[in-house]
Amino acid sequence: MTTAASRSGSIAVETTDQGLPIKIDIEADELRRAPGDLAAEILRLCKRAAGRAGLAQRIQLQEAGMSSDMLTLTGLPTAEDIAREEYLEESEHDYEPQSWLRPI
Repeated sequence: MTTAASRSGSIAVETTDQGLPIKIDIEADELRRAPGDLAAEILRLCKRAAGRAGLAQRIQLQEAGMSSDMLTLTGLPTAEDIAREEYLEESEHDYEPQSWLRPI
């Protein structure tokens, strides 16, 4: 099982290795969000947790002596794959506070 949390920590998911949620923790303030946005955030976190679980499995296989060629054939993500995906996620999302105030 793997865990992933939002940047603020207000949403956290615990998933299976395939990204299926087992436990979801949501702070009350997050329940004010649009349902579609909240669902998208939960799915994003499930995907992130699944990627991290795949990386952990790859590391275990590597430590057990599996060759690089065989590891590539498994399709499990590398550390670079996970870092790239998480960087792209962070750059695509607007993490500015949601407020009625607008810039002038």
